[in-house]
Amino acid sequence: MESMLNTIAIFFNHYIFVYAMVVMLSYLLIIILSAFEMRTYLRKNSNTDYRSILVSEFAPSVSIIAPAYNEAPNIVDNVRSILSLHYNKYEVIVVNDGSSDSTLDELIRAFDLKKQNYAINKRIDTQDVRGVFRSNNPGLERLIVLDKENGGKADALNAGINIAHNALLFCIDADCIIDPDAILKLVKPFMDEPVKVIAAGGVVRIANSCEINHGRLVKVHMPNSLLSRFQVLEYLRGFLLGRMAWSRINGLLIVSGAMGLFDKDIVIKCGGYSTKTVGEDMELVLRMRKYMHKHKIPYKVVYTPDPLCWTEAPSDLNILGRQRNRWSRGCLESLIMHRDLFFNPKYGTLGLISYPYWLLVEWMGPIIEFIGLIVLGILIYFGLVNWTYTIILLVMVYCFVLAISTLTILYEELSFRQYTSGKDLVKLSLLSFLEPFIYHPLILYWEMRGNFDFLIGKKAWGKMNRNGFR
Repeated sequence: MESMLNTIAIFFNHYIFVYAMVVMLSYLLIIILSAFEMRTYLRKNSNTDYRSILVSEFAPSVSIIAPAYNEAPNIVDNVRSILSLHYNKYEVIVVNDGSSDSTLDELIRAFDLKKQNYAINKRIDTQDVRGVFRSNNPGLERLIVLDKENGGKADALNAGINIAHNALLFCIDADCIIDPDAILKLVKPFMDEPVKVIAAGGVVRIANSCEINHGRLVKVHMPNSLLSRFQVLEYLRGFLLGRMAWSRINGLLIVSGAMGLFDKDIVIKCGGYSTKTVGEDMELVLRMRKYMHKHKIPYKVVYTPDPLCWTEAPSDLNILGRQRNRWSRGCLESLIMHRDLFFNPKYGTLGLISYPYWLLVEWMGPIIEFIGLIVLGILIYFGLVNWTYTIILLVMVYCFVLAISTLTILYEELSFRQYTSGKDLVKLSLLSFLEPFIYHPLILYWEMRGNFDFLIGKKAWGKMNRNGFR
């Protein structure tokens, strides 16, 4: 028994060390790539006059689709915000996905909506549409509200796509605050890039405790809730480092479901959003990319590092846990659905770099960490731990994580400086020291629960209560 445990201990020590080195080297490469991409973006856009896009006859038309389910606290202000975006050629389609609260009533009352006869070209199959509403106010002619039976976010987006008239689809969450220049900045790559752009995403930030006035972000504040503050650091790290790097090598696998701009023609040819996964945003991008490879069409999925979207982050442990559980299940579902990509040279960067990284690092990382903690506990119980080795490894990993978080804060300060208060920067820096001990174990637990729930076939979205912006 002791001999077997010693063998396990030796294997465990070597395997964990090698895996940790590979992960840290991959993160180091991501940091380098994101730095180059950030520099390129800031240089290219420093003198950009977005007014030229605003008045250009060549600017593509955009259909904004905002699915809403039980969004009564925020829905009116958010729709007003969407209607005031700085762009000429766009329509707004709000899809009420069978809300059980007063979401539809709030919209009807605020925008003087009337039910109309409306022909729908059902290019993508969805749940039944109960009615289409438009306003009697000539100033709201851009607005269409579609009321349908509940079918989930993907189904609601597909219903919006069916009545969209324009060339690009701007798919957003109805509970988000969108920057007035968001469309201008996301449309630019569709006009500038030498190859076809099929999707574009931007930074999503945390709006908790920020000053919001009539659907507009007035002033940025650090959230009052400790849980929300941890999410600020997490979002900064994920968007400013991770997605910047993947954009550099055209390897993005996901455009955030909170805000993304898509080529409508390609989305429809790919069959729209899948209702078979709770990770519909990632799965659609994977399917679109595979379609372009299959038809041998050069393309790009681009990322804009400007903070273009602000969302209300969960400030309750149960709600945050449901969200991360869903994200974990959605990632695994998408990876399994497209497992033919794994180290498949036919798909270039997508098959040889992006997909293997997401499978071996993003998905397997938490599992390996969890197994490692269990094995470490067993070895501690039997007194077989090499404490010198273990402490060195833990300190090394902790210092590396701390360095990444510090670089993230530095990136934010050197680029967009949304948190200008010295107190906010101190809070972010202190969070970097605490995150591995307080926040990361929670995320690890929820990700493991997500994997377990996938194995038992759980498909539920999970209830997501909103407090509403103040």
